[in-house]
Amino acid sequence: MTMTSSLRAPLGACALALLFAAPVADAQLAPEGPGGIEPPAELFVEYTGSVYFLSVADISLSARLSEVDYAAAATFESAGLLRWFDDTNIEATAIGYLGEDGLIPYRYEHINYASDKGRVVGIDFPERVAMPDVNPPFGSMGQPPASDAERAGALDPISVMLGLSLALPGDSDTPCSGTLPIFDGKARYDLRFENAGMDQVRTRAWRGEAVRCRAYVEPVSGYDPGDRPTEEETARPVHIWLAPIGGAYVPVRFRAATQIGDISIMATRITAGDGQPAGD
Repeated sequence: MTMTSSLRAPLGACALALLFAAPVADAQLAPEGPGGIEPPAELFVEYTGSVYFLSVADISLSARLSEVDYAAAATFESAGLLRWFDDTNIEATAIGYLGEDGLIPYRYEHINYASDKGRVVGIDFPERVAMPDVNPPFGSMGQPPASDAERAGALDPISVMLGLSLALPGDSDTPCSGTLPIFDGKARYDLRFENAGMDQVRTRAWRGEAVRCRAYVEPVSGYDPGDRPTEEETARPVHIWLAPIGGAYVPVRFRAATQIGDISIMATRITAGDGQPAGD
């Protein structure tokens, strides 16, 4: 395996896990917790990714939640070592509404500004079915492509991130368990979560006790030959540490094993609710 693929696959898995942050036991995307306690109306987190202390990525996520709708965005930019092999500058956004059963996505899209294709990967959600809107179109939507039945009820990455990050710690006796259906504009996959108990974690932005979560990617459809994750890759989880901050489960650390060493993503800045950085 080349150095490029050794880095890209697990780093992409970490970024994927970041966008899906903070799963709860019943996978409910609930905007309000028990007792009517409201999660923060705004959330902003910055991260840095590294391999052997060498920077490979800069990542951020931000979200706004009102009584009737929501908007969220995430960025992923390769840095340092990784930029020599794979120049990536992705921005993803999502908007939607708040329903009785949680977040209802309306529109998702992402673009890689470092690519000369200028492709905008969009998803619309008529009648809760994720429908791709890609311009210019992909040469292939996978073999086989994701069917309407497989995309029914699937969620976009950013809406999942927002809904699950804003689930209150008291929503479940067992945070980080269950499975979520995801569609990213081409690939359809499930994320399966396992709770690994409590752990101590320390980053530049936060330190203390956090829920340790294992996330497994389970491919369904929409992959071209050679792109579908292997059994070895899907057997290796991404480890996520979820910290209770400002009424939300905020991912503060990620780790994924690779053939050249562990990739680690750490939170460097967290702002929730009142605009003040999260403390120790």
